[in-house]
Amino acid sequence: MTSAPRNRLHTLRLAVGSAVVDGFFRGVSRVGALHPRANPKAHGVERLRDIAYLDDGLPEHRLDVYKPAGPGPHPVLLYIHGGGFRILSKDTHWVMALAFARRGWVVFNASYRLSPEHPFPAGLADTCAAWEWVLANAARFGGDPTRVVVAGESAGANLVTALAVAACYERPEPFAQRVFAAGVIPRAIIASCGIFQVTDTARYRRESGLPWWLADRLEEVTEAYLGGTTAASLDLADPLCVFERGERPARPLPPFFLPVGTADPLLKDTRRMASALDALGATAEARYYPGGIHAFHAFVWRPEAQRCWRDTYAFLDRHG
Repeated sequence: MTSAPRNRLHTLRLAVGSAVVDGFFRGVSRVGALHPRANPKAHGVERLRDIAYLDDGLPEHRLDVYKPAGPGPHPVLLYIHGGGFRILSKDTHWVMALAFARRGWVVFNASYRLSPEHPFPAGLADTCAAWEWVLANAARFGGDPTRVVVAGESAGANLVTALAVAACYERPEPFAQRVFAAGVIPRAIIASCGIFQVTDTARYRRESGLPWWLADRLEEVTEAYLGGTTAASLDLADPLCVFERGERPARPLPPFFLPVGTADPLLKDTRRMASALDALGATAEARYYPGGIHAFHAFVWRPEAQRCWRDTYAFLDRHG
């Protein structure tokens, strides 16, 4: 008798919480963009906005290009934003793109379709389409198509890791088959504070005793991203589980950089990912930053964020 009201209350609680989080991050992004140092030109970077990587007119299928000064060809980085697969966009993640462009990378900062309107595998299919487009078009923006790195945080970390699976394993999904057929493996993967297993996000509540409001944010990821899916397999929603099965890839896996804060509720996913990649013989550099919350590296003025960025750049110097 009481299950329906509880379900309605739960749904309302999830919707309100998501709206608050989305509004907060969009607001912070807009305010930050007003700072003079947020202008790419202040760093010798040119930004080209809203370039379509799929010709269907959807705003979600657009990306921004950040071109550093100086003669090319420059190494290339495709950035895939986070936001639980259901909020945010390339426009909220300009700071990430600018940070890499300042270091001499041509950055392609992409949006993708969001759930629950577009459940799994829409976001991943879009990520794969952006990857194909970057491979075909990087050179005309001064990029070196033989040196392409893929990076993302949170949900974006999941998507770039699933892209690596598609590049290295033969899969049945049509979008994964196209990635594999392209024959290009990312030079490296930067997967920051990732949610690497989307199924059973209730495990965080069970295993970590999270407060209800934080557990809600995680469980709504599963509900929104997978709730309306018609996909035959959820493997690529859970790239961590693909690696944990121990199946050997058809091609060598790229090196992974896995930064995460120790106060991040997703910390265990990174620990599991590092162990799974190590068991497969892949390079996996996991770095743990004391006291760092989820996506702490976005707060670039903080000391632990600056350490994370230095470590990220050093990893790219070695592997990019």
